[in-house]
Order: sequence, then C-alpha cells, then structure tokens
Amino acid sequence: MRNILVLVRKEFLQIFRNRQLLPFMTVLPVVQVILLTFAANYEIKNLRLGIWDLDQSTSSSQLIHKFTGANFFQKTDLINNQKKADDLLMRDAIDLVLVIPKDFEKNIKIQNSPPAVQFQINALNNSKAGIVQNYASAITQDFMSDVRGNANTSASPKIIPVTNFWYNPTLNYKTIMLPGIVAEVMTLIIILICALNVVREREIGTIEQLNVTPLKKYEFILGKLIPFWFIGHFIFWAGIALGRLIFHIPMVGSLGLLELFLAVFLFVPLGIGLFISTAVETQQQALFTSFFFIILFILMCGLFTPVETMPDWAQWVNQLNPLKYFVEVNRLILLKGSGIAEIYPFILKMFVYGIGINALAIWRFKKTS
Repeated sequence: MRNILVLVRKEFLQIFRNRQLLPFMTVLPVVQVILLTFAANYEIKNLRLGIWDLDQSTSSSQLIHKFTGANFFQKTDLINNQKKADDLLMRDAIDLVLVIPKDFEKNIKIQNSPPAVQFQINALNNSKAGIVQNYASAITQDFMSDVRGNANTSASPKIIPVTNFWYNPTLNYKTIMLPGIVAEVMTLIIILICALNVVREREIGTIEQLNVTPLKKYEFILGKLIPFWFIGHFIFWAGIALGRLIFHIPMVGSLGLLELFLAVFLFVPLGIGLFISTAVETQQQALFTSFFFIILFILMCGLFTPVETMPDWAQWVNQLNPLKYFVEVNRLILLKGSGIAEIYPFILKMFVYGIGINALAIWRFKKTS
C-alpha cells in the first residue's frame, strides 16, 4: 500500500510541475463545458417558411396567418411555381414549403370532401425534418379546430396533410449520419497524427539533426504533410465505400466534385495539426490540445444539432470550424446532388483557411524549431 501511495504522490507532483500540461487538464475542460452547454442547443426554432397559395381565399389567408403567427416559423418568401420551390430547397434557403391547393376553402365547406395541404420539407437533416412535420401538422389541425368551432355543422372536415421529405424520403438516420461521421473520423486522425509526428521528432532529437542538414524548412514540412494528405484520402474514401456497400448510402452528386473539395479541405486539418505541434513540447500535450479542438469541432459541426439553432455568437465562432463545412458539403453532394455553383464558395473558404493556418503554422515552426 505504501508503494502505491508514493507512486500516487509522485504522479501528482509531476502533473503540478508541468506548467504546460496543467492548463490543458483544468482550464480547457471548463471552457469546453461552458461553451458547449450554450452552443449545443437542441431547440428547433426560426424555421424558414415558404408559402405557395393556389387558392387565394379567406381560409387560405387564415391558415397562412396561423403559420406566420407561430413562434416556430418565420415567413421568408412567397412562391408561385414549383421551380422556385425547388430552387429554394436546393439552395437550402428554406425548411418548409406550405402548398395550399385550389378549392381549399370550398372543400372546407363540403363535409365529405376534406381539404388537403402539402408540406414540402427539406429533410437533409432528418431529425429536424421530423420536428418540422410535427409543428406544421399541429398548426393545421389547430386551424381546423378553429373552423369547427366557428362552423354551424357538427361534423366539419379535417385537413389531410400530404408530406414529401426531400433528399431523404425515408428519414433514414444512417443516410444523414455516415457522411458526417466519416468526415469527423478523418479530420480527427489527420490532426492527431500530424501534431504527434512532428512533436515526436522534437522529443527524440531527430529534428535537431534535420536542422543542420541542407534540407530546407519548407521541404521538411512538405515531406511531413504530403504523406498525411494521401492518408486522409484513403481514410475518407474507404469510409464512403463501406457506407455504400453496407448501409447503401446514396451518392446523387459528382464524386469528382467531392474529391476536389476533399483535396483542398485536407490542408486545413494538416495546418491545424502542424500549428498544434509548434505550440506544445511533448506528445502528451499535443494529444490533449488536439482533443480540445476536435471535441469542439465535432459537437458544433451540425451533425448532432442544427447550426441554425445555435446562438448568434456561437454561429459566428463556428465559422472557424472546418468540420462544419465538410459535413455540409458531404450532404449537399451525396444526398442533394449539388453542383459546382453551390460548392465553390465552400472550396474558396477552405482554400483561404488552408493558406492562412499553414502560413501561421510555418511561421511558428521557424520561431520554435
């Protein structure tokens, strides 16, 4: 028992004497808990509503007022044709299109002819789509309750909603989760191995031997990063292939376009890993620091909770989360079939991000190596 107590005392002394490791074990977890408690918000609100009113009647206006008066929906656009509805859904500018057919008011007054409305729901996020359907159905039934209350007859018809789930018709959870999980795993591994590999060189002293060789710094950095760039490709495409073979994940869009984004994106986690390696001294510190950023990236990337429901300040901070862009692009290409017009802004952002983080990492590397 005495030997165990001595060992425990030694470990505590070693931790408290490590000025670099101690903040990672105390301050950073507190920051994570505070930040994620506010940011990981599962409340769905401010849903974007499009209205396509083919009846243009008093009853249809009353139903629209019910939707726009609810706290869940905000009216974004009036729609007059299916092409415009398709465009808004494709650009992810809308969550729900409320379609009110002709003769809506007439059918309300006919006892044996129940009126129907259509919900065209953006189901790219299946959990969010299910909540949108529940909200919309509840509002329509509440509207019909008001109609029954004002009607002279004892048996007024019910509205029959006809729902179409776009991009994920069966609301298959695996369809939404797998592309994001593959992106997360790849990003995690690339950041970790890049950070740990460079730090290991410093720990064992081989980086000092390389510094006295004719090898230039940029050659050393490229020699370190390029292998991991290929490893990232292998991890990602192996995961996508398994998802296709085992879970039958749809691949609606261009895989070449996805590869183009992946090729640019990989320089961001590589740069983050390199930057981490310049800010720490040991592999243990690199591990703790990497996990700090990775946990934030994963929980705020939009895979588990929609980014739109986060507070404004969290959405602003989340602009620095590269994984958010990768998860979104994966869904846009694989599930939605988006083309270069929708993807090129993400490619441009990752290109600028990659240049910035790698330039900062290289500058730090020159100062610390």
